[in-house]
Amino acid sequence: MEQLLVLMMENPNLNSLGQNLQTLRLAQGLSLSQLASNAGIAKSNLCRIEQGEGNPTIETIWRLAVQLKVPFGDLIAGSHEFLGEDGIQVKLVDQGADDPRVDVYWMSCASNTTKDSEAHTHGTTERLTLISGELWVGPTNAMTRLTAGDTFTLHGDQPHCYQTKDQGATLMLVITYPKQQDAP
Repeated sequence: MEQLLVLMMENPNLNSLGQNLQTLRLAQGLSLSQLASNAGIAKSNLCRIEQGEGNPTIETIWRLAVQLKVPFGDLIAGSHEFLGEDGIQVKLVDQGADDPRVDVYWMSCASNTTKDSEAHTHGTTERLTLISGELWVGPTNAMTRLTAGDTFTLHGDQPHCYQTKDQGATLMLVITYPKQQDAP
Protein backbone atom coordinates (compact mmCIF):
# COMPACT_ATOMS: atom_id res chain seq x y z
CA MET A 1 0.00 0.00 0.00
CA GLU A 2 2.82 2.42 0.87
CA GLN A 3 4.42 1.84 -2.56
CA LEU A 4 1.07 2.59 -4.26
CA LEU A 5 0.76 5.85 -2.32
CA VAL A 6 4.27 6.91 -3.35
CA LEU A 7 3.50 6.04 -7.00
CA MET A 8 0.28 8.11 -6.89
CA MET A 9 2.15 11.11 -5.51
CA GLU A 10 4.92 10.89 -8.12
CA ASN A 11 2.63 10.34 -11.14
CA PRO A 12 -0.69 12.01 -10.49
CA ASN A 13 -3.39 11.75 -13.13
CA LEU A 14 -3.63 15.34 -14.31
CA ASN A 15 -6.58 14.92 -16.68
CA SER A 16 -9.04 16.53 -14.24
CA LEU A 17 -6.70 19.47 -13.68
CA GLY A 18 -6.30 19.97 -17.43
CA GLN A 19 -10.02 19.77 -18.15
CA ASN A 20 -10.91 22.11 -15.27
CA LEU A 21 -8.24 24.58 -16.30
CA GLN A 22 -9.30 24.66 -19.94
CA THR A 23 -13.01 24.99 -19.06
CA LEU A 24 -12.35 27.91 -16.70
CA ARG A 25 -9.96 29.62 -19.12
CA LEU A 26 -12.40 29.40 -22.03
CA ALA A 27 -15.34 30.52 -19.86
CA GLN A 28 -13.39 33.69 -19.12
CA GLY A 29 -12.51 34.23 -22.78
CA LEU A 30 -8.77 33.93 -22.20
CA SER A 31 -6.36 32.55 -24.76
CA LEU A 32 -3.55 30.19 -23.79
CA SER A 33 -1.10 33.04 -24.41
CA GLN A 34 -3.00 35.49 -22.18
CA LEU A 35 -3.30 33.12 -19.22
CA ALA A 36 0.28 31.88 -19.56
CA SER A 37 1.61 35.43 -19.63
CA ASN A 38 -0.55 36.55 -16.69
CA ALA A 39 0.55 33.53 -14.62
CA GLY A 40 4.22 33.88 -15.57
CA ILE A 41 4.54 30.46 -17.20
CA ALA A 42 5.42 29.34 -20.72
CA LYS A 43 2.53 28.88 -23.14
CA SER A 44 3.88 25.42 -24.02
CA ASN A 45 3.75 24.43 -20.33
CA LEU A 46 0.17 25.65 -20.00
CA CYS A 47 -0.78 23.71 -23.13
CA ARG A 48 0.73 20.51 -21.69
CA ILE A 49 -1.10 21.02 -18.38
CA GLU A 50 -4.42 21.43 -20.20
CA GLN A 51 -3.68 18.20 -22.09
CA GLY A 52 -3.24 16.36 -18.78
CA GLU A 53 0.50 16.15 -19.23
CA GLY A 54 3.46 17.99 -17.82
CA ASN A 55 4.37 18.22 -14.18
CA PRO A 56 2.97 21.47 -12.73
CA THR A 57 4.11 22.48 -9.29
CA ILE A 58 1.62 23.31 -6.57
CA GLU A 59 2.79 26.93 -6.86
CA THR A 60 2.06 26.93 -10.61
CA ILE A 61 -1.46 25.66 -9.97
CA TRP A 62 -1.93 28.39 -7.33
CA ARG A 63 -0.75 31.05 -9.79
CA LEU A 64 -3.25 29.83 -12.36
CA ALA A 65 -6.05 29.84 -9.78
CA VAL A 66 -5.20 33.41 -8.74
CA GLN A 67 -5.14 34.58 -12.37
CA LEU A 68 -8.48 32.89 -13.06
CA LYS A 69 -9.84 34.29 -9.76
CA VAL A 70 -11.03 30.85 -8.63
CA PRO A 71 -10.23 28.75 -5.56
CA PHE A 72 -7.31 26.31 -5.91
CA GLY A 73 -9.80 23.47 -5.38
CA ASP A 74 -11.68 24.39 -8.57
CA LEU A 75 -8.62 23.45 -10.59
CA ILE A 76 -7.96 20.12 -8.89
CA ALA A 77 -11.62 19.14 -8.32
CA GLY A 78 -12.38 15.65 -9.56
CA SER A 79 -8.83 14.48 -9.02
CA HIS A 80 -8.61 11.82 -6.38
CA GLU A 81 -4.85 11.92 -6.54
CA PHE A 82 -2.27 13.46 -4.27
CA LEU A 83 -0.39 16.40 -5.74
CA GLY A 84 3.13 16.80 -4.51
CA GLU A 85 6.54 18.32 -4.91
CA ASP A 86 9.71 18.66 -2.89
CA GLY A 87 8.44 16.85 0.21
CA ILE A 88 4.92 18.36 0.20
CA GLN A 89 1.79 16.40 -0.72
CA VAL A 90 -1.77 17.79 -0.77
CA LYS A 91 -5.14 16.30 -1.53
CA LEU A 92 -8.49 18.04 -1.76
CA VAL A 93 -10.80 16.49 0.84
CA ASP A 94 -13.94 18.60 0.37
CA GLN A 95 -15.13 21.73 -1.38
CA GLY A 96 -17.71 24.09 -0.03
CA ALA A 97 -20.45 25.58 -2.17
CA ASP A 98 -21.41 28.49 0.09
CA ASP A 99 -20.25 32.08 0.15
CA PRO A 100 -17.66 32.50 1.53
CA ARG A 101 -16.13 29.46 -0.10
CA VAL A 102 -14.36 26.99 2.21
CA ASP A 103 -12.15 24.13 0.95
CA VAL A 104 -10.47 21.43 3.06
CA TYR A 105 -7.16 19.74 2.25
CA TRP A 106 -5.04 16.99 3.74
CA MET A 107 -1.37 17.98 3.67
CA SER A 108 1.85 16.17 4.50
CA CYS A 109 5.31 17.71 4.83
CA ALA A 110 8.38 15.47 4.90
CA SER A 111 11.13 16.19 7.40
CA ASN A 112 13.59 18.99 6.55
CA THR A 113 11.21 20.60 4.07
CA THR A 114 10.57 24.27 3.40
CA LYS A 115 7.66 25.40 1.23
CA ASP A 116 7.47 29.11 0.47
CA SER A 117 4.02 30.11 -0.70
CA GLU A 118 3.18 33.18 -2.73
CA ALA A 119 0.26 35.37 -1.69
CA HIS A 120 -3.13 33.96 -2.69
CA THR A 121 -6.28 35.88 -3.63
CA HIS A 122 -6.88 39.00 -1.48
CA GLY A 123 -8.85 38.13 1.66
CA THR A 124 -7.93 34.42 1.70
CA THR A 125 -7.20 32.83 5.09
CA GLU A 126 -5.64 29.48 5.91
CA ARG A 127 -6.46 27.66 9.14
CA LEU A 128 -4.46 24.57 9.86
CA THR A 129 -4.61 21.94 12.54
CA LEU A 130 -1.53 19.84 13.05
CA ILE A 131 -2.36 16.13 13.27
CA SER A 132 1.14 14.82 13.85
CA GLY A 133 4.73 15.96 13.92
CA GLU A 134 6.11 19.45 14.25
CA LEU A 135 5.68 22.41 11.87
CA TRP A 136 6.80 26.03 11.66
CA VAL A 137 4.35 28.22 9.76
CA GLY A 138 3.69 31.88 9.01
CA PRO A 139 5.44 34.79 7.35
CA THR A 140 9.14 33.96 6.98
CA ASN A 141 10.09 36.68 9.47
CA ALA A 142 7.58 35.53 12.13
CA MET A 143 7.28 31.72 12.04
CA THR A 144 5.21 29.97 14.71
CA ARG A 145 6.05 26.45 15.96
CA LEU A 146 3.15 23.99 16.05
CA THR A 147 2.92 20.52 17.56
CA ALA A 148 0.16 17.89 17.28
CA GLY A 149 -3.22 19.34 18.23
CA ASP A 150 -2.24 22.98 17.66
CA THR A 151 -4.34 25.16 15.37
CA PHE A 152 -3.09 28.27 13.60
CA THR A 153 -4.69 30.81 11.25
CA LEU A 154 -2.71 32.91 8.80
CA HIS A 155 -3.43 35.45 6.10
CA GLY A 156 -3.13 33.46 2.88
CA ASP A 157 -3.09 36.68 0.90
CA GLN A 158 0.41 37.38 2.24
CA PRO A 159 3.56 35.38 1.37
CA HIS A 160 4.01 32.61 3.93
CA CYS A 161 6.03 29.51 4.61
CA TYR A 162 5.63 25.95 5.90
CA GLN A 163 8.77 24.37 7.35
CA THR A 164 9.70 21.12 9.07
CA LYS A 165 12.97 20.20 10.70
CA ASP A 166 13.92 16.69 11.87
CA GLN A 167 10.32 15.56 12.07
CA GLY A 168 7.70 15.60 9.30
CA ALA A 169 4.16 16.87 9.78
CA THR A 170 0.61 15.95 8.79
CA LEU A 171 -2.15 18.53 8.92
CA MET A 172 -5.63 19.50 7.85
CA LEU A 173 -5.72 22.79 5.99
CA VAL A 174 -8.93 24.80 5.69
CA ILE A 175 -8.78 27.61 3.14
CA THR A 176 -11.48 30.27 3.30
CA TYR A 177 -11.81 32.53 0.29
CA PRO A 178 -13.30 36.03 0.60
CA LYS A 179 -17.02 36.52 0.26
CA GLN A 180 -18.00 37.30 -3.34
CA GLN A 181 -19.28 40.77 -4.06
CA ASP A 182 -22.95 40.94 -5.03
CA ALA A 183 -23.44 41.85 -8.66
CA PRO A 184 -24.95 45.33 -9.20
